[in-house]
Amino acid sequence: MTKENLLSRISINPNICFGKPCIRGHRIWVSLILDYLAGGETIEEILEAYPSIEREDVLACIAYGAEMARDVFVELPLNEKKEASA
Repeated sequence: MTKENLLSRISINPNICFGKPCIRGHRIWVSLILDYLAGGETIEEILEAYPSIEREDVLACIAYGAEMARDVFVELPLNEKKEASA
């Protein structure tokens, strides 16, 4: 899966989760997933804790974090439609 495809799994909406980057269709912050990974959790453990997300969603969080670490603005389309909450 390409980086662009992974990043399409991330959503930023000012009306959802205070505009924080989230996994599209869920109210799960990218930073939460990155915190779990930084704390030593495996992708499999995260998927067990959040069965509604997929491995590619976790990889998308990593890809988003990598872009942010490069000090590059990750431009994602502003999605103002209401998204389904998890």
